[in-house]
Amino acid sequence: MNKPIIIEYVTDVLCVWAWVSQQRIERLEEKFGDQIHLQFRYLDVFGDTQQKMQNQWADRGHYQGFAEHVRNSASCEPNAVINPKIWHEVQPTTSTNAHLILKAIELAYHADKSKEIAAIIRKAFYVKACDISQLSVLMQLVSEHGLDSTLVQNFLENGQAIAALMTDYQSAKQQSLKGSPTYIIDNGRQVLFGNISDKVLHANINAHLN
Repeated sequence: MNKPIIIEYVTDVLCVWAWVSQQRIERLEEKFGDQIHLQFRYLDVFGDTQQKMQNQWADRGHYQGFAEHVRNSASCEPNAVINPKIWHEVQPTTSTNAHLILKAIELAYHADKSKEIAAIIRKAFYVKACDISQLSVLMQLVSEHGLDSTLVQNFLENGQAIAALMTDYQSAKQQSLKGSPTYIIDNGRQVLFGNISDKVLHANINAHLN
C-alpha cells in the first residue's frame, strides 16, 4: 500500500477562511480517507486583533466592518454558520491562546485529538459566539470534551506547548506563507492558499495520487 500524501494544513483559528475550509477539510478526509494524512499547524494572523483592526480596518468600519466582511465571506459555504454576535459583541483579543491549548493537547494526547478539538474551538466561536481568546473558556471546552485539564495545563506551564507553537510560527515565516488557510501538499511539492474550493482541492489531491 502506498504511503498517504501528507498535507500540512496551516491556519489561524480566528480566520474566517479557515472556518469555511473546516467544512471542506472534513469532506476531503471523507472522500480520500487513508490516502491522505492531514497535519495541523498554526500561524500568526490574529495574534493581536485590536492592533489588526486599527491597522487594517480603521477606515473600513473597524470591528463592525470586519464583522460584515466575515459574514459575507462565509456565505460561500452553506455549512459555515456565523453567529451574528461575533466581532460585533464578542471580540477575541488573540488567537494565540487557542493555538497554545491545541499544541498542549497535541503533546498531552495525540495530533488527531488536537485536530478534533480545533474543530470544536472554531465552532465555539463561530456558532456559539464564545470568546476563545479567554483561557478559562478554552479550558472549559477541554474539560467538557473529556480531556484532563490538569494534564493539558502541565504542558502550558512547563513551556513545551509554547515552544511547539513557536516552531509553527517560525516555520510559517521561513516558508513565507501568505496567510490562512495554506495547504502544503506532499512535502512542499505544491502550496495552495486561501479560499480553495472542493473541486480545486480534490483535483490537486487526485493529481498527486495519480
